Order: sequence, then C-alpha cells, then structure tokens
Amino acid sequence: MMNTRNYRILFASIALFVVTAWVNSSFAQTAVQPPKEINDLLQKYTCLACHKADARLVGPAYVDVSKKKYTNDKIVELIYKPQPGNWPGYPPMAPMTQVPKADALKIAGWINSLNKPAAAPKKKS
Repeated sequence: MMNTRNYRILFASIALFVVTAWVNSSFAQTAVQPPKEINDLLQKYTCLACHKADARLVGPAYVDVSKKKYTNDKIVELIYKPQPGNWPGYPPMAPMTQVPKADALKIAGWINSLNKPAAAPKKKS
C-alpha cells in the first residue's frame, strides 16, 4: 500500500517526465523553421512532402543541401533537373518544372542561408 509521500513522489516524477518530454519535443520541432513566405512556397510546390528543414525525410534535409555550398542558380537547376548522383542513398527526385524561377530562387536563397555561421557575439569594450 502506498502512503501519501509515495504518491507525491510518483506524481512529481510523472510531472517531471511529461514536462521534460514536452520541452524536448518543442525544441526538436523548432530547431529550424523557414520564414512564413518560404514555408508557404515549400507547401505550395509540395517540397515538404519529401524534405524537412533539419531532418532527413524522403530527400535530404535543407540544412544538408546547404552544406554542399551550391550557388542559388545551381539549386534552381537541380530543382528543374535533379542529379541523383549528388545524393547517393536517396531516391531520385522528380523534376519540379512547375516551380517558377523567381520562387525557386527564393527557396534556394533560404536554403543557402542555412549554411551561414551565426553572428559572433559582440565583445564588450
């Protein structure tokens, strides 16, 4: 039979577990979030069906694409004419020729922004 103290310990342990799981999942889900304009484009052209910003899905994560240091024009070219040899271990991407070049350039610019180092903190004088 459990006494009041044991119930309190059990309740506190469960509460701590729930809060920790919630905090961890919140941080995991918000690690990299595209700006609204880019997210809208990614949804409109169904990019998010195969790609996530910071995790492998069907295709590579956008942060991994950014590490390849392609130019924006090269990313646009790869949107229109994917080269599966660039990403071994992934299924080939379908050409996304329905994406207007202006929108593809916006997406490419955002992808490349993911590889920029964070601004260094300013030193106090």
